Order: sequence, then structure tokens, then C-alpha cells
Amino acid sequence: MNDQDGMDKDPSPTGELTLQTLAMPKDTNANGDIFGGWLVSQMDLAAGITMKRVAKGRSATVAIKNVNFLYPVNVGSTVSCYAEVEEIGRSSAHINIEVWIFNAGKDEHLRKVAEGLFIYVAIDDNGRTRPIPR
Repeated sequence: MNDQDGMDKDPSPTGELTLQTLAMPKDTNANGDIFGGWLVSQMDLAAGITMKRVAKGRSATVAIKNVNFLYPVNVGSTVSCYAEVEEIGRSSAHINIEVWIFNAGKDEHLRKVAEGLFIYVAIDDNGRTRPIPR
């Protein structure tokens, strides 16, 4: 449902739920929020899972673009990464990742906390670029 500004009043994730985990105290920064690097790591894992299916084998991250952190993540949050393949080339794919959290017992709704574009390339057993099977 959209309001007059065109913004979703009840937004929902885009893409397929690919990875879900729990934010733990060991993953916090000096402010007690979940460390951004940990969140990017989860996003990269989710993109890698998606790329493995797309490439039907081994692949590697070649670039991460436009990562935006929208809200801090609290310890105890359920962290869910949603993946959507944006583009598939000869040997590479662009995968959009959205991160949403749920805090049971607190606000009780999903909140988008991060997003980014991950670019992967399919590689062979020698680490050389290979075509993505069609």
C-alpha cells in the first residue's frame, strides 16, 4: 500500500530468503550495535549461495557496490538476507541483497536495515573465469 508520497507504508522484502541468522553479542562494535563488517559478511554469504545456484559451481566475489546501512542492528535480532539476481552476463552476475531484521518481543515487525549490490564471477577449478551455463 502506498501513501501520497509514493512510499510503502508496509514494505516487504524483495527477493528470495537466502540466509537467516541471529545477531550475537560477539558481533558488536564499540557502541554495542552489530558491526557493519559482520553484516556485509552475511550479505556476501547470501549472494554467494545465490551465485552457486546461478553459476552451477564455483564463483568469487569481484565487487561490492552501493552498500547502504539504513538502521542499526541490535543483539538478538533475527537477521534475514534476501537475494535477487539483477543481471546475468557471460561469466558474471549482479545480485541485489536486502537485509531485514525481526526483534521478537520488541517492535514485532520486519525492518529493512541494509542493502547492497554484489557482483560475482563464475570460476573454474584453476580460479579462471568461465562462462555461466545457460
